[in-house]
Amino acid sequence: MYSKKSMDRSAFEQQARSWRKKALQVSLSCGAGKDEAEDIAQDVMLRLWQMHDELDCYEKPEALVALTARHLLLNHQRRRKPELLDEAVVISLAGSPHDLLEMKEDDAWLDKRLRQLPTTQRTLLYMRQVERRSHEEIARLLGIEPTSVSTLLARARRTLLDEIKQRNKR
Repeated sequence: MYSKKSMDRSAFEQQARSWRKKALQVSLSCGAGKDEAEDIAQDVMLRLWQMHDELDCYEKPEALVALTARHLLLNHQRRRKPELLDEAVVISLAGSPHDLLEMKEDDAWLDKRLRQLPTTQRTLLYMRQVERRSHEEIARLLGIEPTSVSTLLARARRTLLDEIKQRNKR
């Protein structure tokens, strides 16, 4: 068992530089931009300082730094509103009015098919694909087993894939 001794300010400062570097590295490797990674690293350091009395209890505080950085980044990304494409960009991507109309029809078709899914499957797809929640987090929130989450997501995806295949045969 670890002895509970407090990390003082000078001991914290000695480790802070390497911990901050680790938080930056983890954030960048998980897809954060430079500014976002800086924000995450700053938040990690604040949290570490808030718990500096308990840091000596951890055998590998670097693992705590990495885990904290990853979780903060995921939370930050979930809260961020999706960026909307400018209509001019969409039109330029579409190429022609015919392509744009086809894209709109495809979106409407997919939206209709998503609404036709059973409520549980539609909710799980939304939580996984839009909110970017993990299987474990979805299971915890809905009070079901993680294996059930996987099964229901696979079923929803299979249903949509089968309908897409049927549509493409026409």
